Amino acid sequence: MQIESTRFGIVEVDEKDVLCFEHGMLGFPEEQRFAFIAYGEESPFAFLQALNNPELTFMVVDAFQFFGDYQFELEDAIAIELAVSPDEPPQILNIVTVPEKTEEMTANLLAPLVINRKSGKARQVVLENSQYSLRQRLFPDGFPKETTSGEGK
Repeated sequence: MQIESTRFGIVEVDEKDVLCFEHGMLGFPEEQRFAFIAYGEESPFAFLQALNNPELTFMVVDAFQFFGDYQFELEDAIAIELAVSPDEPPQILNIVTVPEKTEEMTANLLAPLVINRKSGKARQVVLENSQYSLRQRLFPDGFPKETTSGEGK
């Protein structure tokens, strides 16, 4: 299927990459269907493009690649709603905010997106009594410096 995005133009999206947020997203309760658009095969970043609003795109990240100790307990009712379990683990993504200085980008660890990629059901969950932040810097020490091997010199 083709979708329209002000960020990407016309994009071809596979039906399996359409996610349904029955409860909408925080601040956007009317937007319930999003297309998952990978940034790259190896990248922890991706985009969620609202199907009914070409102007609404969220950058998301697999926060586990940045915060190895990130964890939370999912309420049983939500696990049942999304049909996720230890045998059918969810994909967890977090919305990213990109300020003018991109190295100061942050991830919302307090309200992760819990996704059953098999069924396409998804939900944004607000973690109560959590130590996590709405704006956790992904690169607290700035972007990683590329190393040069110095080979051939």
